[in-house]
Amino acid sequence: MSGIIAIDSNALPWEARWNEHLGKTLYRKNLVTDPDTGMEVRIVKYPAGVVNARHTHPCAHGMYVLEGTLVTHAGRFTPGHFVWFPEGIEMEHGATAETDVVVLFITNKPFEIHYK
Repeated sequence: MSGIIAIDSNALPWEARWNEHLGKTLYRKNLVTDPDTGMEVRIVKYPAGVVNARHTHPCAHGMYVLEGTLVTHAGRFTPGHFVWFPEGIEMEHGATAETDVVVLFITNKPFEIHYK
């Protein structure tokens, strides 16, 4: 398996990340960060009812819905949907009030967030 990375994400514990702006905890499992580009791949869980308020990123990012329903400023997306957010647009995303949402989260550059 030289040169590849294989991760059993089921064996990784959820890392709790307190979000001061939201006053809520989000959860993630970091999978890969490319040292050359800053690209990141992680699994992110938004608990039921938690929606990340309007914000922008200096990177593009995609969210592939694994479980639950992803709520965004542009609609709702169920498992199997892939949603790409271009760099710099104002957005919001998170979980419905009824259930957590779990997504595969991919950035094209180092991740930053800027709240409105």
